[in-house]
Amino acid sequence: MTGKDDSERGFTVVDRRAGSGKTEPEAPPAASPRPREEPLQEPSEPLPPVDFAGFVLSLATSALYHMGFVGDPERDQPAPEPDLPLARQTIDTLEMLQLKTQGNLESEEGRLLEGVLYELHLRFVEVSK
Repeated sequence: MTGKDDSERGFTVVDRRAGSGKTEPEAPPAASPRPREEPLQEPSEPLPPVDFAGFVLSLATSALYHMGFVGDPERDQPAPEPDLPLARQTIDTLEMLQLKTQGNLESEEGRLLEGVLYELHLRFVEVSK
């Protein structure tokens, strides 16, 4: 200690566990999280239930977006420039899903996944030229 009175040094935290009598400087307060720039909005219509077909179609739409075939209609934005690595990753995700669910899908789900992958492969080749 420097011999200064505690009131001159600022504040201290006293550890009262098991009578330790130690005093330690308090850590600075944690930074508060930044407030969200856009508040979360409740959907105007109820969202459909999550099912396998909806999941596959959501990933397919994401791949089409990354290939530059579809824009963002909610924000009235045109299709972006193609980002082929992201499109390829999304297609790879669908292929992995097909492999991991083999033998566990209803026939309709299997046909959907196969058809979506076929179309995405064709479009990927088209945009890669």
